Amino acid sequence: MQIPFDQMQHVLYKLFKKHQFSEEKAKLMAKVFAENTLAGVNSHGINRVPLFIEYVEKGIIKIDAEAEKVESFGCIERWDGHFGPGITNATQCTNRAIELAKLHGMGMVALRNTNHWMRGGTYGWQAAEAGCISIIFTNTQPSMPPWGGKDSRLGNNPYVVSIPRAEGHVVLDMAISQFSFGKMNDYKLKGEKLPYSGGWDDNDELSNDPEKILSNERALPIGYWKGSAFSMILDMLATLLAAGDSTYKIGLKPYETGVSQIYLCIYPDIFGDKSLQEKLINEIIDYTHNVEPMNAGDKTYYPGERSLQATKKNLKNGIPIDKNVWQKILELLG
Repeated sequence: MQIPFDQMQHVLYKLFKKHQFSEEKAKLMAKVFAENTLAGVNSHGINRVPLFIEYVEKGIIKIDAEAEKVESFGCIERWDGHFGPGITNATQCTNRAIELAKLHGMGMVALRNTNHWMRGGTYGWQAAEAGCISIIFTNTQPSMPPWGGKDSRLGNNPYVVSIPRAEGHVVLDMAISQFSFGKMNDYKLKGEKLPYSGGWDDNDELSNDPEKILSNERALPIGYWKGSAFSMILDMLATLLAAGDSTYKIGLKPYETGVSQIYLCIYPDIFGDKSLQEKLINEIIDYTHNVEPMNAGDKTYYPGERSLQATKKNLKNGIPIDKNVWQKILELLG
């Protein structure tokens, strides 16, 4: 089924108001959840709403909590999210990193005690819209075995890099697992197999069956041992800089909460050569676009290009969503 963007946003706004969120928070979260889905990222948009509401009802997400600056060191700050909604905390900390970057050329906010931010790319787009380069990442609960290990000890630790561009921002948004758990759940809802192996089954064999991987939460790291190392480094950086919980500590809790995140922004306008920057980035994009496809009809994309295309298409035709997910949203609304 397909739902118009405005309708989705309005229904979600009413749902969040029903659960006692403030006007400002309800509007922001409805906007972000709807925009994530509009961009084709249902896994971290509409599909995630029922779990978000469950966390609210269980008191894991603190409705009235506000992120707070606890330490300041010039262009670097530490913040505490006080277990508030991940979307509102992430939006505030991205804005602060942007402010610091425009003041100092570079700014970083390290955030602890926050919750799932949904689509990490949201905050990369936010930074790019403000004219900033960004490097943003989070740790998570354990969901991947370290390379050579059997049990999950690493998070899939989503990682975002964004670069502002006049003809369409470049935004890399990826989990350090081959497929995010949200994306694997998308395939499960559709009754489809993954196009490539995404993790291990109960027999310790690599599998492309999302249901088998989701049942034991043992995802495959990108690049095998390289992704394993990258995940560990991101967890170390987020934990150290935020003075927050590591994947190990998060895994001791009954639910994923209290994650640590980094928001680093760079303001490239300080160099005073914006036209050169545009020329250089477009050269790279044109060079990678201009390649013979491996298979007839295929093409290459720069990071974020398909999100822009999906947004344009779904604004015109309506947002494709799973009818059972939408029915669940309406039931929650009552």
